[in-house]
Amino acid sequence: MTGNEGQHYRFSEAPIWELQRAYYEEQGLKAWNNDQVPQYITSNPMIATAYAEMIFGFLQDRAGQGHLSETVTILELGAGAGRLAYHILKKLCEIIDYAGTPLPPFRYVMSDLPAKNITSWQQHPSLLPFVEQGILDFARFDAVQDTELYLVHAKLSIKPGDLQQPLLLVANYFFDSIPQELIYVDEGKIFECEVSIQYSESAGSDNPSDVLGTIIPQYHYVRAANYEVETYPYHDVIKLYQQKLEDSHILFPVVGLTCLERLARLSKEGFVLLTADKGDHRIENWEFAEPPELIHHGSFSLTANYHAIQHVLEQKGAQSLFTTHHYKNLNIGCILMLDAPMSYTNTRLGYKRFVERFGPDDFFSMKEWGDHQLDAMEIQQILVFWRLGGYDAEWFIHSAERISELLPTASDEEMLDLQQGIRLMWTGYYPMVQSYDLSLDAGLLLYEMDKFEEALAYLERSMHVNSEEPLASVLYSMAICNYELGAEGAALDYARRAFAVEPDNEVVLELITALSED
Repeated sequence: MTGNEGQHYRFSEAPIWELQRAYYEEQGLKAWNNDQVPQYITSNPMIATAYAEMIFGFLQDRAGQGHLSETVTILELGAGAGRLAYHILKKLCEIIDYAGTPLPPFRYVMSDLPAKNITSWQQHPSLLPFVEQGILDFARFDAVQDTELYLVHAKLSIKPGDLQQPLLLVANYFFDSIPQELIYVDEGKIFECEVSIQYSESAGSDNPSDVLGTIIPQYHYVRAANYEVETYPYHDVIKLYQQKLEDSHILFPVVGLTCLERLARLSKEGFVLLTADKGDHRIENWEFAEPPELIHHGSFSLTANYHAIQHVLEQKGAQSLFTTHHYKNLNIGCILMLDAPMSYTNTRLGYKRFVERFGPDDFFSMKEWGDHQLDAMEIQQILVFWRLGGYDAEWFIHSAERISELLPTASDEEMLDLQQGIRLMWTGYYPMVQSYDLSLDAGLLLYEMDKFEEALAYLERSMHVNSEEPLASVLYSMAICNYELGAEGAALDYARRAFAVEPDNEVVLELITALSED
């Protein structure tokens, strides 16, 4: 092992944060390819629906208060791959169109630190329609220091005091990935946990992810009375920790809190925060907490201290909504930093209906169970679960093989529901670099269902995005689709291509012979 073992850093200033920043700036959207950095749990249609319903409720509340003319800005912090933004916008537009009620206009702003991400979003075919409608824009935002937003397409700077509506913030997997302080509480005293870093010599110094994966932090305790003085900005919550906690390591979100303070200044009307993370809002979960472990997944993440954020904002008059039950994988909160937060009835009802009663964390727990129960499921159960998750592509990919096994006994109604589900899934699909080919799986299932026209459309899409020649079985399926649709010339062409890939395939040879005779 090597490294700067002798050099001690304040935790928020340790080299890990610069490596994290370098990783995302170097990788751009490639950081999320094949889930190298996890994104599904915070970016699926289920959580997007919950957020869209709360945003819709907020727009209703503002309309009910007579604020119909000024635009509501929805700012997503750390928008990453862009999948969450896409699903939220799609669902929000559906709800607004269905409701047909007067609402204030809105614009959704995706923000992140790496410039590469913004360039990729601007080119993503699924996002372009929203840009063209004028409801989506992009901004580069540094959570550590920026005080204003510059909207790329509108060519507009949003400065403190510019917004006439409350700012609506979306922050998933955000607070766990930005610099945090690390303090230790014992016997009523506060200590700062400084860190020294060791890492393996085998880690290439030019590869931030490799270096992050081999880091071993060592902690050193330094008395920090400066946290205890009444002039410290977050003295109240620190005092609470002194009174309630013993032998506890606490990740303290100074950067997260100051980021919220800077963003709050953009609007004269306050803000609403929708956030989901591996984070704790209950003080008892910080009791006797061990030093943090760096959870490595390309980059790294820590536990977010929702308790501190909630406490500080509530001291300023906010109302916080977190589930009364304990979360398993993802803690989802809604904090209303507004005048008279209780008057935002529809926003609060959105949280109660779509998070508290049964929410994205509950769904993810069920999905983890369901992934292992597919062999015991019938097609109706698979369809119900798919519908519950908003016709999510991930569930379809996992269940396609099982659906194929069940097709021979499926009823006509189940076939129609499956066909409709594939259409809805495809219209809500956000393409990313993944290890699976969704259009191929959809096409082959439709082929097995004798839905030849739709099957052919999906199989052709698959061929278009893949440079390699398809398997003979796929080419054969395309030949049959064309034959059933009366395009015998195209059928013969695909059959010959299948034979070139697999010259010993007698079924393909028989098809070529039959088509040639015709």
